[in-house]
Amino acid sequence: MKTISAALAAHLAGEVTTLATCWRLERTDGWARGFTDHDRNLVIDGLTYVAATGFLPSAIKSGADLSVDNLDVDGFLDDDALKAEDLSAGLFDGAKIDIFLVNWADLSQGRVLLRRGSLGEVKRADNRFSAEIRGIANRLQQVAGKLYSRLCRTDLGSAECKIVLAPLTDELVISAVSSDDTFTVPTARPTGFYIFGICTFLTGANAGAATEVLQQNGQSIQLFTPMPRPITVGDQVRLVAGCDKTPETCYARFGNILNFRGEPHIPGNDKVFSYPVRG
Repeated sequence: MKTISAALAAHLAGEVTTLATCWRLERTDGWARGFTDHDRNLVIDGLTYVAATGFLPSAIKSGADLSVDNLDVDGFLDDDALKAEDLSAGLFDGAKIDIFLVNWADLSQGRVLLRRGSLGEVKRADNRFSAEIRGIANRLQQVAGKLYSRLCRTDLGSAECKIVLAPLTDELVISAVSSDDTFTVPTARPTGFYIFGICTFLTGANAGAATEVLQQNGQSIQLFTPMPRPITVGDQVRLVAGCDKTPETCYARFGNILNFRGEPHIPGNDKVFSYPVRG
């Protein structure tokens, strides 16, 4: 059941309404921004909801069978705080979203919440974007439990892995740039040390963006995906060692085979579909 004030309920029941749809976007780092389909900005609870002329939500529907109620929001990237580069850098991954109605002529009447969820898949073309908003019931579709796998199921440095990442982490300054996904840092780590590890930009145009390392050849680092903004000499990055999740690497490189979370000796599909061998 939705909570709504008596004043706003009376306004909704009237013949003429002055309603505006607002959506509040909050990233995992605490950054928050508001948008509205009204023709002027609205200030609600101290946050300015920017009038976005290209804001267009799809129909919102709810079911009583716990089915997943997702919706899409289309719009233009015409706000300084909502940049295509930030979307590509993953800064909005998992961001929380509230969509609600207000009476723009009397904001003291409160709001009626339409949907609460998180940001899902984002598509963009030219200067437009389309964002999927996943409802709370979306969590019911997530796989619970663990699956058998030859490779380790956990991440390097996690609570199950128990490897301490501090000695395997370096903060370095980029000394040369080859392309938008390849650069050089003054590291003494051996070749392959950072492969499958995480590179996080601490300064520069890409500050806050993180991606995996594809290749490391000495001091040359190649990322899995090009950065959305230019990489420049002097940018500071944090590089964390990577792991290919094989038992061989866990034993030989990290000496952590007792905490290996995989089943490398379980027969695979080739064994299941193989024919018996006659003696």
